[in-house]
Amino acid sequence: MKKILVSTALLAGVLSYAGGFRVSLQGVKQLAMAHTSAHAEDASVTFFNPAGMSFIPSKLSVVAGGFAASNKVTFQNFNTLQSTETDNPVGTPFYAAITYRPIEKLTVGLSVTTPFGSTIKWPNDWEGKEMVQKLELKSFYFQPMVSVKLAPWVSFGASYIYAKGVVDWDKAVTQFGGQVNINDKKASGHGYGFGFYFRPDPKLDVSIAYRSAIDMKAKNGTATFQFPSQSIYNQLKLNAAGQDGFSATLPLVEEYTIGLTYKVTPKWQVSADFNYHGWERYSKLTLDFENAPIGNNPSDPTILTNPKNFKNSKTFRLGTQYAFTNMIYGRLGAYYDEAPYTTDNFIPETPSYDTYVVTGGIGIKLKQFGVDIAGGYAMPQYRNVDNANLGFYGQSKATAFYLGLGLSYNPF
Repeated sequence: MKKILVSTALLAGVLSYAGGFRVSLQGVKQLAMAHTSAHAEDASVTFFNPAGMSFIPSKLSVVAGGFAASNKVTFQNFNTLQSTETDNPVGTPFYAAITYRPIEKLTVGLSVTTPFGSTIKWPNDWEGKEMVQKLELKSFYFQPMVSVKLAPWVSFGASYIYAKGVVDWDKAVTQFGGQVNINDKKASGHGYGFGFYFRPDPKLDVSIAYRSAIDMKAKNGTATFQFPSQSIYNQLKLNAAGQDGFSATLPLVEEYTIGLTYKVTPKWQVSADFNYHGWERYSKLTLDFENAPIGNNPSDPTILTNPKNFKNSKTFRLGTQYAFTNMIYGRLGAYYDEAPYTTDNFIPETPSYDTYVVTGGIGIKLKQFGVDIAGGYAMPQYRNVDNANLGFYGQSKATAFYLGLGLSYNPF
């Protein structure tokens, strides 16, 4: 019987971090300034560094925002010169946060974000259909947190992270003239974050933060196969509906961030960030089917292990804000994000590129209320594809842009 080698690459993407899959869209104000982190004006600082809550001027702060994220990926086969383009729907990530300071030196908060999630849709009959036809990913981060002001110029904060993930992936199984859908709606994991926030001078903010690795556990996933003949179901030990269960542990990488904001003048400030992503955790991924012998483990054919060979990556960010009046603020930024794998490890399920991004936006303050608008345009650098493990060769390029609207309320 032929074996079906089901790639686990996409499963890594359920909640991947950094590079081409991790989209920096957790704050509209922050996006306008290259998604830099040392901004403690309101509750939007919570995702970036819980310690920043101690420096929010308002005792109570509430923020919410959403984005429209559009991207397109193109692949060209050098031998046939045929080009294939994705038809991806617009993504709509969002965020919301609230902070409250019950006593002078203690601030508590809650952040809800969707930091990992998108849909990539290739044509059903494209040459990489055995790797991916359509992949839809969603994730949610729930982060309760606390911050303590250790001195007038420094605070420490920590958060607990509960992560939920959903994956829905279609790919072709050409040797049997069929298709398989990999689906899990209840993947979950736990992690933590902590950081220090410094204001040694009224002109200078410094943010140092760490977000832990998370093992996302998919315990009750379902693989649904569709074939012309039900006799294949028996060969693969599937049930009458052509289904089998699977489980997997999906490692999410850790992240280190150092950011600063300096007020050059009372109206003009400059911000910079450095992010370090521990992608080397992705050395391999293992998928364990309940019954189907479709793996590549000689001692247990229900176990499929796929090498990843990711590498650690870095992001460099620079942003600025200028106050035209006490009500209107203009913002600009740019950043460079490294891809977490080399050309010989490129995968069309979660394509990633060395990427330059330019951002901008405006902010409007109306007493206790604030409105922020931001946009970003990504310029991924084309890359040659030379993945011998998947037999995938050619060249890939992409484009992406983002628009965001954020609201804030700081009553007292």
